[in-house]
Amino acid sequence: MRFTADELALAKQVDLCRVAEHLGYTVKRIGNYHTLKEMDSIRIYGRSHWCRFSRRYDKGENGGSQIDFLRVFAGMDVKEAVFWLLDFAGYRREESVRNIQNLAPAREKEEKKKPFVLPEFAGSNVYLYRYLEHERGIARPVIDFFVKKGILYEAKNYHNIVFVGTDAEGVPRFASMRGVFDKDGKGFKCDVAGNDKRYGFHLYCRGSGEVIVFEAAIDLMSHITMFPKHRASMVALGMLADAPLETFLAEHPETEKISFCLDNDGPGRKAAESLKEKYQGKGYETEIFLPPEPYKDFNQWNVELKKAQEQEKIREMAR
Repeated sequence: MRFTADELALAKQVDLCRVAEHLGYTVKRIGNYHTLKEMDSIRIYGRSHWCRFSRRYDKGENGGSQIDFLRVFAGMDVKEAVFWLLDFAGYRREESVRNIQNLAPAREKEEKKKPFVLPEFAGSNVYLYRYLEHERGIARPVIDFFVKKGILYEAKNYHNIVFVGTDAEGVPRFASMRGVFDKDGKGFKCDVAGNDKRYGFHLYCRGSGEVIVFEAAIDLMSHITMFPKHRASMVALGMLADAPLETFLAEHPETEKISFCLDNDGPGRKAAESLKEKYQGKGYETEIFLPPEPYKDFNQWNVELKKAQEQEKIREMAR
């Protein structure tokens, strides 16, 4: 499959700082460039291209475009990176008689021959708890819940967090990983090879009739932390592709309402409106609930809320 010149140009117009933030990095502005808190050898210029001032890495891994950034830091090949960037930009690619709402299935065909093997368990979840609870503000009981369900654990290699997506019978079909700390600048966030992108990290709540849709698993967990009494099923798309939602609805036809809790940024708002219209047309009750300004996603909202609560406790102790 070839991309048009316009599609490649659009992929290279995506804000590289936003891409880095979406992968979990902390972007900092220094003078006329940006860098990453986790890797201060990185320089991002014009929010569109980057370079790394280090001789430790092979040629081709020290700079380039947004495509090269995803290739080096997310383990994608060039085609995957272009699809990712187009999806991130909210682009809908038309082919023949169908409008591709989800760009992921094109990659699925390339990966289906690869064996899907979950990463080996580290033996404990020490780093997982430290990262999710103390850096991401996720309530410990929420972490406990998903760990006990067996769909959240710490991998042996690099201590990455593994988020597992299962089918209706509980069989793992999908898994994504997120690093808890930078490891030589690589492998910070990626999907496990051979996974089925029609599935995603999710929670089924029997009898609720509602499913809440997020971009990321950590946003899903943040929502539960902030609204623990809200009983509903939940699905994390992974990005903005809705294949995991379509699968969930097919497996749970009793669902009547869909709430879209995507990121409060340009691509997230655009995708929320598009998906709301799409599923309204399918007969579902739909609504959009984005995090309030100035928060870009539910995890940022959750982290800032937790900070405010802790500061209030300190003030009360000082009285």
